[in-house]
Amino acid sequence: MKKPFKWDNYSDQPYQLKDKDYKKKMRKHEIFSLIKTFVTAFFVLPVSIIMMPSVKRKIIDLSGFFCMGVDYQREPDVTLELLEELQVQRVLIRFKLWEMQTLEQLKDFILACGNKKITLKILQDREHIEDLELLKKDLRTIFSALTGHVEIYEIGSTINRAKWGFFSVNEYNRFFKVAYDLKEENFPHAKLIGSGVIDFEYHFTAHTLFNFFKYKYDGISALLYVDRRGAPENTQMGFNLSDKIALLSTMVWLSPKTANELHITETNWPISGTAPYAPTSEHECVSHEIYTDYMLRYYFLAFASQQVDSVSWHQLIAPGYGLLDNRDTIVKRSAFEAYKYMVQNLSHAQFLRLDIARDYYILQCLLNDKLLQIHWSLKPTTLRNEDSFEVYSRSGKLIQEKILNIGSSPLYINIKDAV
Repeated sequence: MKKPFKWDNYSDQPYQLKDKDYKKKMRKHEIFSLIKTFVTAFFVLPVSIIMMPSVKRKIIDLSGFFCMGVDYQREPDVTLELLEELQVQRVLIRFKLWEMQTLEQLKDFILACGNKKITLKILQDREHIEDLELLKKDLRTIFSALTGHVEIYEIGSTINRAKWGFFSVNEYNRFFKVAYDLKEENFPHAKLIGSGVIDFEYHFTAHTLFNFFKYKYDGISALLYVDRRGAPENTQMGFNLSDKIALLSTMVWLSPKTANELHITETNWPISGTAPYAPTSEHECVSHEIYTDYMLRYYFLAFASQQVDSVSWHQLIAPGYGLLDNRDTIVKRSAFEAYKYMVQNLSHAQFLRLDIARDYYILQCLLNDKLLQIHWSLKPTTLRNEDSFEVYSRSGKLIQEKILNIGSSPLYINIKDAV
């Protein structure tokens, strides 16, 4: 990554671009693409909103739904041990195009993951965006080295943030088409997803899904963060997380350019008191306890949508936003055990329904032919612990109190003899 772009090793993202003249110049150069983005969205988004009730749930392969983002260069041996402990079957790994010299290290790590499904997120830099022949050469090298070991390649990421290198959707469209053409010519079994729009900025997504470029996606990726709104149930322009998923799923369903797959390839909440490792300001940061609750509720809502094929938590080890902190020594946060218990319960569950009444949520599933309910409430309340209940905390601790406190932290309630 070359100037004026610079990578921040604390928060695992590029620094903000400080050269305002450069940004202005590049955006002016891409003005026609920017206009096209808003014109496309003007037609696509209203139609998609109208069509949202028509999109039906689909069958989700839960063996790949729970995905954990990892850094193959950060505590690799510990990472492999922790992935086994979590029992996740899908792993997302970032690979930086400006670090091609580490490709063998990446391959060794992927092979060490065994039979886990691998999603490889290929991160761009400005050099590969401007030099498409360089991009083609390096993608060919990556595909050749990892064929048979990577299930999904996510081509590019965070395309609607200038600090990541793209200044328009057309630049991304050309970038993705290089990967698509290479697949068509030499790697027909490679599965390519895009477009990696971050946050609830679907006008950019609309342009990637409805255009005249000759390519197709094998699925759509989204970095669907909702951390700036607080809880996942909170709304933005009237849309909560469930609504955002439904709208995005509708756009995927309507688009002629993609298979009907939707992968959330990044989401998290920044953790309070971890600067400079937190990727946002302290204002958006939350406590360890709230982080854990929000993480679970995000997964439960995505699971209940039955429209998302995988959700990748970003990420396993990261002081500012991960399940573990490695600043001095490896420390498991409360979210680690909660994630582990969630996977244990839901990776083999059958979704039944999600009931919502006055901010009280009940996710109902079948697990081993028995009824499992997951309860949480945005307004703290109580529930009698019935004789037919077997209740566990978010981390799997048995709760035997006669009165259950239902609030931010989800409770797992197994209903005896309910089926």
